[in-house]
Amino acid sequence: MESKEIKILVEAYGSLADLRAGDRALVQHAQKASEAAYAPYSRFRVGAAALLDNGEVVSANNQENAAYPSGLCAERTALFYAGAKFPDAAVKAIAIAAQTGGKFCPHAVYPCGACRQVMRECEKRGRQPIRVIMYGERRVEVVQSAIDLLPLSFDME
Repeated sequence: MESKEIKILVEAYGSLADLRAGDRALVQHAQKASEAAYAPYSRFRVGAAALLDNGEVVSANNQENAAYPSGLCAERTALFYAGAKFPDAAVKAIAIAAQTGGKFCPHAVYPCGACRQVMRECEKRGRQPIRVIMYGERRVEVVQSAIDLLPLSFDME
Protein backbone atom coordinates (compact mmCIF):
# COMPACT_ATOMS: atom_id res chain seq x y z
CA MET A 1 0.00 0.00 0.00
CA GLU A 2 1.06 3.53 -0.75
CA SER A 3 -0.30 6.58 0.98
CA LYS A 4 0.07 10.29 0.50
CA GLU A 5 -0.53 13.22 2.75
CA ILE A 6 -2.19 16.34 1.43
CA LYS A 7 -1.48 19.62 3.18
CA ILE A 8 -2.80 23.06 2.42
CA LEU A 9 -1.88 26.45 3.74
CA VAL A 10 -4.80 28.66 4.74
CA GLU A 11 -4.04 32.24 5.66
CA ALA A 12 -6.41 33.51 8.36
CA TYR A 13 -7.09 37.19 9.03
CA GLY A 14 -9.10 38.66 11.88
CA SER A 15 -10.92 41.25 9.79
CA LEU A 16 -11.30 42.81 6.38
CA ALA A 17 -8.95 45.61 7.45
CA ASP A 18 -6.13 43.08 7.82
CA LEU A 19 -6.17 42.17 4.12
CA ARG A 20 -3.99 43.86 1.55
CA ALA A 21 -5.76 46.64 -0.38
CA GLY A 22 -6.45 44.65 -3.57
CA ASP A 23 -7.97 41.73 -1.68
CA ARG A 24 -10.01 44.11 0.47
CA ALA A 25 -11.41 45.83 -2.65
CA LEU A 26 -12.31 42.47 -4.19
CA VAL A 27 -14.16 41.42 -1.03
CA GLN A 28 -16.05 44.72 -1.10
CA HIS A 29 -17.20 43.92 -4.66
CA ALA A 30 -18.39 40.51 -3.43
CA GLN A 31 -20.21 42.10 -0.49
CA LYS A 32 -21.98 44.52 -2.79
CA ALA A 33 -22.92 41.72 -5.18
CA SER A 34 -24.47 39.73 -2.31
CA GLU A 35 -26.98 42.53 -1.73
CA ALA A 36 -28.65 41.81 -5.08
CA ALA A 37 -28.73 38.01 -4.74
CA TYR A 38 -31.98 36.26 -5.59
CA ALA A 39 -32.35 33.98 -2.57
CA PRO A 40 -36.04 33.84 -1.60
CA TYR A 41 -35.80 30.21 -0.46
CA SER A 42 -32.59 29.98 1.53
CA ARG A 43 -32.29 33.66 2.48
CA PHE A 44 -28.55 33.03 2.17
CA ARG A 45 -27.29 35.82 -0.07
CA VAL A 46 -23.88 35.15 -1.59
CA GLY A 47 -21.75 37.46 -3.68
CA ALA A 48 -18.58 36.67 -5.59
CA ALA A 49 -16.11 38.92 -7.37
CA ALA A 50 -13.42 37.67 -9.74
CA LEU A 51 -10.32 39.68 -10.61
CA LEU A 52 -9.12 38.95 -14.15
CA ASP A 53 -5.59 39.34 -15.46
CA ASN A 54 -6.80 42.14 -17.76
CA GLY A 55 -7.73 44.19 -14.67
CA GLU A 56 -11.49 43.67 -14.98
CA VAL A 57 -13.53 42.71 -11.93
CA VAL A 58 -16.60 40.58 -12.58
CA SER A 59 -19.17 40.39 -9.78
CA ALA A 60 -22.18 38.12 -9.46
CA ASN A 61 -24.48 36.56 -6.89
CA ASN A 62 -26.45 33.40 -6.24
CA GLN A 63 -29.65 32.90 -8.22
CA GLU A 64 -32.12 30.46 -6.68
CA ASN A 65 -35.04 28.74 -8.36
CA ALA A 66 -38.12 26.96 -7.05
CA ALA A 67 -37.13 23.98 -9.19
CA TYR A 68 -34.06 23.16 -7.13
CA PRO A 69 -31.26 22.56 -8.23
CA SER A 70 -31.88 24.86 -11.19
CA GLY A 71 -30.33 27.83 -9.40
CA LEU A 72 -26.66 28.75 -9.52
CA CYS A 73 -24.09 29.73 -6.90
CA ALA A 74 -22.46 33.16 -6.95
CA GLU A 75 -19.01 31.76 -7.67
CA ARG A 76 -20.06 29.84 -10.77
CA THR A 77 -22.21 32.73 -11.98
CA ALA A 78 -19.19 35.05 -11.77
CA LEU A 79 -16.74 32.60 -13.34
CA PHE A 80 -19.04 31.60 -16.19
CA TYR A 81 -19.84 35.25 -16.92
CA ALA A 82 -16.12 36.10 -16.88
CA GLY A 83 -15.46 33.26 -19.33
CA ALA A 84 -18.27 34.40 -21.62
CA LYS A 85 -17.43 38.11 -21.53
CA PHE A 86 -13.61 37.85 -21.41
CA PRO A 87 -12.74 34.43 -22.87
CA ASP A 88 -9.02 35.17 -23.16
CA ALA A 89 -8.57 36.56 -19.64
CA ALA A 90 -7.38 34.36 -16.80
CA VAL A 91 -8.88 34.64 -13.32
CA LYS A 92 -6.30 35.81 -10.78
CA ALA A 93 -8.47 35.85 -7.65
CA ILE A 94 -12.02 35.37 -6.47
CA ALA A 95 -13.62 36.71 -3.29
CA ILE A 96 -16.74 35.27 -1.68
CA ALA A 97 -19.01 36.96 0.87
CA ALA A 98 -22.37 35.83 2.25
CA GLN A 99 -25.05 37.34 4.39
CA THR A 100 -28.21 36.16 6.05
CA GLY A 101 -30.69 38.13 8.09
CA GLY A 102 -29.12 41.35 6.86
CA LYS A 103 -25.72 40.57 8.40
CA PHE A 104 -22.59 39.13 6.90
CA CYS A 105 -21.61 35.72 8.19
CA PRO A 106 -19.10 35.91 11.06
CA HIS A 107 -16.80 33.18 9.70
CA ALA A 108 -15.31 32.55 6.30
CA VAL A 109 -17.79 31.12 3.81
CA TYR A 110 -16.47 28.24 1.73
CA PRO A 111 -17.50 27.44 -1.84
CA CYS A 112 -19.49 24.26 -2.48
CA GLY A 113 -17.92 21.29 -4.23
CA ALA A 114 -19.35 22.17 -7.65
CA CYS A 115 -17.91 25.69 -7.39
CA ARG A 116 -14.53 24.29 -6.31
CA GLN A 117 -14.51 22.07 -9.39
CA VAL A 118 -15.32 25.03 -11.67
CA MET A 119 -12.58 27.12 -10.00
CA ARG A 120 -10.13 24.31 -10.60
CA GLU A 121 -11.08 24.14 -14.28
CA CYS A 122 -10.65 27.92 -14.53
CA GLU A 123 -7.15 27.55 -13.11
CA LYS A 124 -6.28 24.98 -15.75
CA ARG A 125 -7.86 27.06 -18.50
CA GLY A 126 -6.03 30.21 -17.39
CA ARG A 127 -2.77 28.36 -16.65
CA GLN A 128 -2.36 30.12 -13.31
CA PRO A 129 -3.52 29.66 -9.74
CA ILE A 130 -6.61 31.47 -8.49
CA ARG A 131 -6.37 33.04 -5.03
CA VAL A 132 -9.59 32.31 -3.16
CA ILE A 133 -10.60 34.86 -0.53
CA MET A 134 -13.39 33.65 1.75
CA TYR A 135 -14.83 36.50 3.78
CA GLY A 136 -16.36 36.47 7.24
CA GLU A 137 -16.89 39.44 9.56
CA ARG A 138 -14.61 37.96 12.23
CA ARG A 139 -12.42 35.72 10.08
CA VAL A 140 -11.23 35.93 6.50
CA GLU A 141 -9.44 32.94 5.01
CA VAL A 142 -7.29 32.89 1.89
CA VAL A 143 -5.78 30.05 -0.12
CA GLN A 144 -3.30 30.65 -2.91
CA SER A 145 -4.87 28.23 -5.36
CA ALA A 146 -8.28 26.64 -5.92
CA ILE A 147 -6.56 23.26 -5.99
CA ASP A 148 -6.03 23.73 -2.24
CA LEU A 149 -9.81 23.52 -1.84
CA LEU A 150 -10.15 20.47 -4.08
CA PRO A 151 -6.79 18.66 -4.17
CA LEU A 152 -8.14 15.49 -5.80
CA SER A 153 -10.10 17.26 -8.51
CA PHE A 154 -11.52 15.74 -11.65
CA ASP A 155 -9.89 16.92 -14.86
CA MET A 156 -9.49 15.98 -18.49
CA GLU A 157 -6.24 14.16 -17.79
